[in-house]
Amino acid sequence: MNIDALEQSIQKLVGNLDQDSFIYDLLLAYEQPKASITRLQKGDYNLSKKDGEVLWKKKLFFKADREADLHVLIDELQGDADLSRHHPRFLIVTDYQTLLAVDTKTDDTLDIEIAELPKHFDFFLPWAGMEKSQYQSENPADIKAAERMGRLYDLILENNPAESDAERHALNIFLSRLLFCYFAEDTGIFADDQFTNAVASHTEEDGSDLQAYLQKLFTVLNTKSRDDYPKFLQAFPYVNGGLFADEYPVPEFTPKSRKIIIECGALNWKEINPDIFGSMIQAVVHTDQRGSMGMHYTSVVNIMKVIEPLFLNSLHEELEKAEDREKRLVKLLERIYELQIFDPACGSGNFLIIAFKELCKLEIEIFKQLQAISDKWKTAKSGIRLTQFYGIELDDFAQETAKLSLWLAEHQMNIAFREVFGDSNPTLPLQEGGNIVCGNATRMSWEDVCPKGVRSEIYILGNPPYVGARKQSESQKSDLEHVFFGSTNFKNLDYIACWFFLGANYISGTNYQMAFVSTNSINQGQQVSLLWPRLFDLGLEIGFAHQSFKWTNNAKGNAGVTCVVVGLRNVDRKEKYIYNSGVSHKVNNINGYLIPADNIVVASRRKSLVDVPKMLAGNYTGHAQQLMLTDSEKEKLIERHPESERLIKRIVGSNEIIKGITRWCIWIRDEDKEFAETIPDIRERIHKVKNARESSRDKEANKLSVRPHQLRDINETTSNSIVVPIVSSENREYLPVAFIGNDTIVTNKAMVLYDCPPYIFAILSSKMHMVWVRAISGKLETRISYSNVICYNTFPFPELDESDKERLEAHVFNILDQRELYPEKSLAQLYDPNKMPNELRIAHHELDLEIDKCYRSRPFENDEKRLQNLFVLYEHMIESEGA
Repeated sequence: MNIDALEQSIQKLVGNLDQDSFIYDLLLAYEQPKASITRLQKGDYNLSKKDGEVLWKKKLFFKADREADLHVLIDELQGDADLSRHHPRFLIVTDYQTLLAVDTKTDDTLDIEIAELPKHFDFFLPWAGMEKSQYQSENPADIKAAERMGRLYDLILENNPAESDAERHALNIFLSRLLFCYFAEDTGIFADDQFTNAVASHTEEDGSDLQAYLQKLFTVLNTKSRDDYPKFLQAFPYVNGGLFADEYPVPEFTPKSRKIIIECGALNWKEINPDIFGSMIQAVVHTDQRGSMGMHYTSVVNIMKVIEPLFLNSLHEELEKAEDREKRLVKLLERIYELQIFDPACGSGNFLIIAFKELCKLEIEIFKQLQAISDKWKTAKSGIRLTQFYGIELDDFAQETAKLSLWLAEHQMNIAFREVFGDSNPTLPLQEGGNIVCGNATRMSWEDVCPKGVRSEIYILGNPPYVGARKQSESQKSDLEHVFFGSTNFKNLDYIACWFFLGANYISGTNYQMAFVSTNSINQGQQVSLLWPRLFDLGLEIGFAHQSFKWTNNAKGNAGVTCVVVGLRNVDRKEKYIYNSGVSHKVNNINGYLIPADNIVVASRRKSLVDVPKMLAGNYTGHAQQLMLTDSEKEKLIERHPESERLIKRIVGSNEIIKGITRWCIWIRDEDKEFAETIPDIRERIHKVKNARESSRDKEANKLSVRPHQLRDINETTSNSIVVPIVSSENREYLPVAFIGNDTIVTNKAMVLYDCPPYIFAILSSKMHMVWVRAISGKLETRISYSNVICYNTFPFPELDESDKERLEAHVFNILDQRELYPEKSLAQLYDPNKMPNELRIAHHELDLEIDKCYRSRPFENDEKRLQNLFVLYEHMIESEGA
């Protein structure tokens, strides 16, 4: 599906609106099969026999009516039981002036003038297999609670400094107990507001006696027989379950901290997700500990990106197919009760909690349908057990919190069952739930934690610790070595590769599936060649993937990073989906770069695949800052010593090239050294460089102290060179490539093709090269990180004769001419996708058409086709090279 072409088709459709064929033309625009549309028009597929109506099972109901109130009409249709049994995805009504539509799956609505339909073409994308993902928005109560608990912690810490691990652990236990009490008084475990009112009415406003009061209350909650305690304490129920079993010190309080405890109690904790416990832990755990353990706690919105395509969508589809057939509904219940959900880096249990709650919601829907079929289902109680949920967690307190959070989630769902069916499973005393073990997942047998069953479906999921290869601690490097023992070439992998590898081995040869959140680095550059062939060799494939997105959560000091979600399964013929910006695309295959192409891995190379000019990194400027000049320093130097001007050149890296920033350097060839030292200011700078290099701990820098008048590298342009920034925005349609003359030096913050023929500029500036770079380059967050060994040396250049090169060079000069029309604008401004001058855009488009011809006779329909062609060509080139 070409989105641009779709938008144009709908624009044409409403511009020349034919009322008799409108709905059929609309379906054809979304690439519905022509044969099916023909049969629909003839009436074979149309289940409605009324004039002006079209009912296509599971696709749509359409009605044209010029007299009715369209809003009343569509409301009536939504409540029509006869219509709903055919499950039309879209309800559409129109008088050919206004169009109203409802997406019956997502409850999204459309209310527009029909002429505006091209602006809303994405509403009907599910017809083209491009599902708009529906993610829950954040719960404001969660955010408010996380902020207040963080503030409370800060106040408590002021008067109760936690200097040891034991003191921090005690404080964490206290906050966990406090959260339980808030939750209990709003969900029927305690009487309404029992805890908050007790604190407010039985303790002094200055907080002086709150410590003793809470210590006594926590003891009572773990005591069955409490005759020796006052009546107001006896009124609290016996809780048990481990949370209050051990004695831990309670902190001292001030008037302000007591006030916030009461304010927190005023929140409606019934509406708060148990994953708030994770956010609370991140708010209180020491920064060093949090960083070293990779604790990135996860919001519900992002958890749904994992569990929906992993297993939840499949279960909902099965429910939809079951309709009112009792046996199929019962079979679906049995399937749910057989599931095992396993998070081998579970933290405080966010993924397990949300998975549990979503399964319970589905179970409620199944029981509702069963009750509509037969009275024998009048009594409904949940059969989902916490023992179906497994986890491994390194931190002991997070492990205990995960168990407690799962129990709270179970209680929430018991309430939901009671509200719908009038009864539920008992709540107190707490029972230990969830098979959550404390330990290092990289050193444990996952099968010992979550045993494989004969009939069970097992889904492994989570958000394991990331940690790049250069930031790993010694123990993490040791873990990596342990997991990949007997293998080679793994030391540059991210720490999360341990979980991918262990999970892949666990599910290999089974019907089990797994999906992890990861930083996007795991699917970029060198990481792909190091990790993904190992996983594919186990007989696995990527079943779904979310391409790069910004990951956020509710935690204090929000740990936002750029992530992907990757779902793995054993190779089968099921459909595969790529998600991008909330839209799903059905594809034939997903490779290690998370693009729809074959499983080809592009490995870094020291030399290019073909005979083209060599690309080098620019000159390294480290330990030579005294040879760099700002504009004002340059002017002052020339003013004081006019003869120095011939030793000054402009110097550029990525920033300077893209943003048009001017910087300068003192460039001294060996034959000019004696002359340079006659200029006092330059001689002083050379002396400072010598000192900096001699005093450095870097041995290579020490060696360079013998020639302090120069940078480490002394590469320069003779005529004209091509410069490619090593970091560039992913939003640009083209790389901002530049030409430089012999008056400019390039730093190691850019790549250079010295004295290179102009036709290379054409290829590097093309859409063809850009799609390759987007797919296989490394990334800094989401920005492109360009390198010679990955992007340039691996690029499948086309075979060109001299006439081809001449045509390409003509396009190069046309692009440069268009740039020169805007001397006041930087490349960043010229290549801003929203502000790019039209003439420059046309010049690039004409170049792209010429580049396409170098690969095949007709232009490529879209970037996806370009990329597929490049991967095929790359594979052929590698095979030829090997031969």
